[in-house]
Formats: sequence, structure tokens, C-alpha cells
Amino acid sequence: MEAYLDNSATTRCSKRVQEIVGKTMDIAYGNPSSMHKKGLEAEQYVREAAQKIAKTMKVSEKEIIFTSGGTESNNFALIGAAMAHRRSGNRLITTQIEHPSVLNTMEYLKEQGFEIVYLPVDQTGIVCMDALREAVNDQTILVSMMQVNNEIGSIQPIADAAAIVHEKRPNALFHVDAVQSYGKMQIRPKKMGVDLLSVSGHKIHGPKGIGFLYIKEKTKIKPVLFGGGQQAGLRSGTHNVPGIAGIGEAAAEAHEDLEQKAAYLRSLKERLIAWTAGIEGLVVHGATGQDSAPHIVSLSIPGIRSEVMLHALEEYDICVSAGSACSSNHPAQLHTLEALHLEPELIQSALRFSFSTHTRMEEIDYATDRLAELTLKLRRYTRR
Repeated sequence: MEAYLDNSATTRCSKRVQEIVGKTMDIAYGNPSSMHKKGLEAEQYVREAAQKIAKTMKVSEKEIIFTSGGTESNNFALIGAAMAHRRSGNRLITTQIEHPSVLNTMEYLKEQGFEIVYLPVDQTGIVCMDALREAVNDQTILVSMMQVNNEIGSIQPIADAAAIVHEKRPNALFHVDAVQSYGKMQIRPKKMGVDLLSVSGHKIHGPKGIGFLYIKEKTKIKPVLFGGGQQAGLRSGTHNVPGIAGIGEAAAEAHEDLEQKAAYLRSLKERLIAWTAGIEGLVVHGATGQDSAPHIVSLSIPGIRSEVMLHALEEYDICVSAGSACSSNHPAQLHTLEALHLEPELIQSALRFSFSTHTRMEEIDYATDRLAELTLKLRRYTRR
């Protein structure tokens, strides 16, 4: 039996996505910028994908800009917004537990002369709103905060945070990295006070190499890619039509019966967490209940290094990750767990389990049975 429990790293493309991607490759292969029939056919797929995505968030299709994925969307949002507003101030605010595509971009902007403020989090991975309120001043031009943390699944109070930012600094922009939340919960950028929002296709059963950035109408932002002036001049480059069609279909599919899907994901999570009570010393990280995402569980089994357990599970065709996929090969980069002020032993033994609606309850039971067996075996070995 195989148990794929690393869906926060990537997901399997759904059948509907596979079909539309194949169809566009075979039939709508024209360049959407071309004026002939084939170009117009391709352009129609791009427009329909934007409409499908916009519908899921109740925004305009003109506010959707397609990118190569979450990393580019985050880079575009931060660099484009910072450069467009630097005459108004130089303070950028983010959190200590952001994805590397945000943290590393902030470091780049620091080199360009911007002041970067990193907000701390509590032991559950939630940002303190008082710290945010104190950090926003008359030089603040941008705040970036992920909605769901990719390592521990904590959910930030985005609407509350945006309200604080816009109350203290009305002209500041509020950016949300929604890579781990989009398709798992309802997102309404306009109601939440969000100006910019990043999404990646391969986290929602869409293709890899495609994503989008929501840019609220009239938001001032500079492009970071230059060329033929596609997408209203904001993101040059020939459209990835198969990828765009794929993410549009994935977005639509993810939001069908969204509440029921989220409830199913939470039942998987609760099944796994209930099992953890039977393992001596095991620690579950992050928030619980409605303050945590329904599809992510982070835990540590002290005394067993994560890479040892990860490879032991692989022998049984069980796929999990050590921290996030972006840091699994670099344990020193597990900055989220460090921000929780965990003991080194817990950080070194951290594992992340993440689910999708394709995950079966039998996979959870199979994985936990093997994990229990391996815990006993490995603990006996390490105590010798």
C-alpha cells in the first residue's frame, strides 16, 4: 500500500485538470497574443480560466495576473509594490514564519535600502496583533503575511491584521501568501482588506509551473518582468495556456463543495492527532481547532531524527516531509519551528503530514500503524 501524505509539497493533478491541459496542448496551441483564429482560441482559454478563478473569490477577472507559481507571485507582489511606493516610505513588515520566497525577497529589498520588520509569533504560530499595531508607522508601505503556515498549519487572522494596517496607514498595501489556504477555505480579498494575494497551481491539484497574483484594482505595482507587455504590461511573456487552463479548472474544482471537502480533511487530521496520544513523548506543533488548517499536522518524536524516520517510512511507501518541502534538505532552514522557540531535539525530529481530498482514511491508519512500529524499533536502537 502507498500512503502519500505530503500534499503541502505538491498534489496529484486531478483528472479534469489533466484533460483540459491535454486538450489545450493538442487543440489550442496558438499564441494568445496572435490575431488569427488559433491565437483567439488560446486567448479564450486564458480568459475563461481568469473568470473561473475570479468567481471563487468574488473579484474581477482583470484583477488576476498569471505567473509561474507561488514563488514568482510573492516576488512580484513584494518587489513590485515596494518599488512602486518607495517614495511614500521604506518600511516593510512581515513575520518570522513566512515562506522562503517571502523572507529571501525581503532580504533582497533590505539590500535595496528598505527597512524590514519581522513580527514574532506565539507558541502556536500565531502573530501577535499588538506587535503588528506597534510596527506599523508612517513609513510603512507594505505588510506581507501568509494565511496558512506551510510547516505547522497555523492560520493567521488576516482580516484583523489588514484592518489594523489600513487603520494606522491607509495607503499601505497588505499582501497575503495564500498558497496553502486557497482551495482549502473561503477567501474574499475585498472583504478581508487584502490588496495582493499569491496562489500556486500545484497545491490544488493543478499543474506545476503556474500560479496567479490577485492585484486589487487601482493598486500601484511595478512589473518585475519586461518584454512584450502581456497581461496589461504587468507580466510580460507568452502565456502558458495549458498551465493557465489547468489552474482555472483546478480552482473551480477545488471550490465545489468546499465546506464538505474541508470537513473531510479535518477528519483525516483528527484521526492522525487522536493516534498521537498513544505515543510517549510525541509533541504536536502549532495551533489546534479552527486556528489551524485542516490539512497539515506537524509533530516531533523526540530521540528520532526526522530524516531517519522519513527514510524508514519510505521503505513502506509512506511519503511525508521533514518540515516543509522547501527546507527538507536543509534542516538549518526550519525557521518556523525555531520561531516557536522549540528545543533543538524537537526541531530535529519534526515531521509534517499533509493531506488532500484524494487522501483515504486507510492511508492514515496504515501510516500511523507503521509509524508506531518504527517508533518502538528506532527508540530501542537509539537507546543502546
